[in-house]
Amino acid sequence: MYEGSITDVLGITVGQVELREARTGVTAVLCPPETVGGVDVRGAAPGTRETDLLRPGNLVKGPNAVLLCGGSAFGLAAADGAMRFFEELGEGVDVGVARVPIVPAAVLFDLGVGRADVRPTADMGYAACKVASNVVLQGAHGAGCGATVGKLVPGATPAPGGTGTASITLADGTHVGAIVCVNACGDVYDPQSGMILACGHLGGRATPAQASLTGARLEGRIGENTTIGVIATDAKLSKEEANRLALSAHDGYARAIRPVHTMMDGDTIFAMATGQTACRLPLLMLCAAAAEAMARAIANAVVAARDEA
Repeated sequence: MYEGSITDVLGITVGQVELREARTGVTAVLCPPETVGGVDVRGAAPGTRETDLLRPGNLVKGPNAVLLCGGSAFGLAAADGAMRFFEELGEGVDVGVARVPIVPAAVLFDLGVGRADVRPTADMGYAACKVASNVVLQGAHGAGCGATVGKLVPGATPAPGGTGTASITLADGTHVGAIVCVNACGDVYDPQSGMILACGHLGGRATPAQASLTGARLEGRIGENTTIGVIATDAKLSKEEANRLALSAHDGYARAIRPVHTMMDGDTIFAMATGQTACRLPLLMLCAAAAEAMARAIANAVVAARDEA
């Protein structure tokens, strides 16, 4: 397991709730006021909320929290509860007659793993925000509760996915941390050794998708996938730079998941820059760390899930 947590980033806390029997859940990533946000969506089947708001050129500079949810598009309802949580705290964008909390969200598909009629609700989103702390549970927790990976080889049984986190501390003490809920169509590899960590199994044998590229046909199963995550730093970034950080973190997806960003995945990464440190390192270093931290978090997710199984 790789070291660190996204909560090493100053100002970041995480709340996780799940319904174990239904195999679904919510992961809330909370950030301090004045956090600058970004986003990058690379998968072709995304389920998201408030992503356009975080792009450069748009009015609001950052979120109150980001929600990662199971339940496919139904799970976006959890963000309503998070909005209620921040409204009660008096936080959000001041529009004169009210304060409107900003809660972007993304979902993964877990309806076929537990119960398709039980999905994350607004109450679960509220609860995840309420229990937010510096502790992050890895494996089948939060939005990764019903996650699986390795779903490209026809007839293969997927391996457990899950929630993972990791962080890197740079030379000047700046932190870059990632949290990710891995429900990939592809297989998962260790970003440093290159060894396969999780793939589907057929007849008791591992069936990595890469080994089948010149043999059996690969068939991604529609609506069963998506890896969603948050990359965060306590450096101060502009909105353009935060979006570049999110884009770079997708390199971590590509290093750890093969294949990635498929037509069957809705792969999405949000970025948060809390501005809590006086970082003077170039953006290049932050982006390189973002890719590495995200790749490590993905590896941690499947290792922790495997150890729990």
